[in-house]
Amino acid sequence: MTDARAVLTALDTVRDPELDEPVTSLGFVSSCTVSEDGVAEVRLRLPTYFCAPNFAFLMVADAYEAVRGVEGVTETRVVLEDHFASDQINAGVAARSGFVSSFDGEAESELDSLRVDFLRKALLAATDQACRPLVAAGRSPEQLVSTTLGELQPARAERLQRKRRELGLPAEDSDALIVDPVTGEGIGVEALPLHLRRARLTGVSLEANSSICRGMLRERYATAGAGEEERR
Repeated sequence: MTDARAVLTALDTVRDPELDEPVTSLGFVSSCTVSEDGVAEVRLRLPTYFCAPNFAFLMVADAYEAVRGVEGVTETRVVLEDHFASDQINAGVAARSGFVSSFDGEAESELDSLRVDFLRKALLAATDQACRPLVAAGRSPEQLVSTTLGELQPARAERLQRKRRELGLPAEDSDALIVDPVTGEGIGVEALPLHLRRARLTGVSLEANSSICRGMLRERYATAGAGEEERR
């Protein structure tokens, strides 16, 4: 039998596309159950009733794919609650019909480019987190551009590698710490100051938005999310 813990573990891989944090740790999973015959039902909630429908669709669709891949799950039901576009999103994801078909006449394109934009921002934010302690320790620009992933703490290196894989950037050609989020090419010394400023601004923005979303979710819902208490 599959239990809810296995499904929650799968949901750990589903991230808010804007915040680049798991929906589980954010408290977005309001409940998670698995019946004796393997029917998994996940209910999701968001900080506000009017969260952008494209963000919401990505999370619900990603949650659906993560849960249906869990061994022993025979049927997957992912339900977004308390959102102005819940009916369209839930029906579209269940039918696996895509964003445009789900919002017929309202959406002009699928969400692939939006996902890429968010992944690039997440890579910049991860770069900022990795570079800040190195800069504080006195590493020079010349040393930074020659720093490799192997010199980082494993968790930080893994996060950067994961984002590069998700973006389809060359992973074997370069193990440089600082790369262009579009091409994957290393950043030179002259371009480094601007790149680090962009990374810093992106990282601060994600941190601020994460704090705001958590606060709004606490105000909207008094209860912790499924699996959230165990992670505190």
